[in-house]
Amino acid sequence: MPHDIRIVTEPDLRNAIGLDLDVIDCIEHGFRQLDGGSVIMPPVLSMAMPDAHAEVDIKTAYVPGLEGFAIKVSPGFFNNPSLGLPSLNGLMVLLSAKTGQVLAIFLDNGYLTDMRTAAAGAVAARHMAPEKVETVGVIGTGLQARLQVIAASKVRSFKKICIWGRDIEKAERLARDLETELSIEPFVMPAPDDVVAQSQLVVTTTPATAPVLGSAALHSGLHITAMGSDQDGKNEIDPAVLAKADRIVCDRISQCEKMGELRSALAAGGVAGLEDPRLTELGAVISGRAAGRSSADQITVCDLTGTGIQDTAIATLAHARVRAGGAGTRIQS
Repeated sequence: MPHDIRIVTEPDLRNAIGLDLDVIDCIEHGFRQLDGGSVIMPPVLSMAMPDAHAEVDIKTAYVPGLEGFAIKVSPGFFNNPSLGLPSLNGLMVLLSAKTGQVLAIFLDNGYLTDMRTAAAGAVAARHMAPEKVETVGVIGTGLQARLQVIAASKVRSFKKICIWGRDIEKAERLARDLETELSIEPFVMPAPDDVVAQSQLVVTTTPATAPVLGSAALHSGLHITAMGSDQDGKNEIDPAVLAKADRIVCDRISQCEKMGELRSALAAGGVAGLEDPRLTELGAVISGRAAGRSSADQITVCDLTGTGIQDTAIATLAHARVRAGGAGTRIQS
């Protein structure tokens, strides 16, 4: 029997979904559901393409009670900027959880992934960063660096932004963009340690395969969210950072031990094993089942690798919004 499929383009989605508190709350609720134990979320299907300096990830999750579930295909082709193309691309497909039929195809070019990734950073900051944040630091200069600082501004008030990137021109451009966007004074720093030393909340957003953030500048009252390591072989943070942390929170421990900063720390002995009492998941912190930051002077780390529950959560919200607004093109299949 024919049924309607909604084809939704990136401009439609940009009109429907932005980096606001509703999106942040949507992703937070997804993590809470993940902690409830009823979500089915298989391991990430990840394929590296070294000859093309590229990678492709496929993620999904089924949440009982939701109308549909998303399957997300996310290619990253990191030579693309030299061709005048964005590094990240992809699409999401939302299927009915009752019949398996396609409900919607989001030709988002990675936009929904950008939004849900930034929102996850805001959720981590909301539950793990100190209540008083004077300075936010960011390691990296790409789109996600910009979005992570904007996301942090939704859950914490701060007066200063510190930025470090390998390309100083990109760092200065990011500083100008953030000053225009947030009306907060930004500073480009000469080294990552300088960012850490001056910040209470630091986000790392690079595709590094060797640590760019060491432990020398760690200080009490610091929270670090690491979201660049999402593939085996990536590593932004020296394992000594996790060794010194009072609390280590993962979006999904079973995923982080294979492709996150946890993987590198386990291999180097910075984390003794999965039974380490400092180790827990973000959903458990959100639900109150586990402690997050228990004192203002703790050093905490959140390891975000990107989960399928985030994709199903934001795809469900996007579908509701575009359907309510009549956006997209409806076809019959």
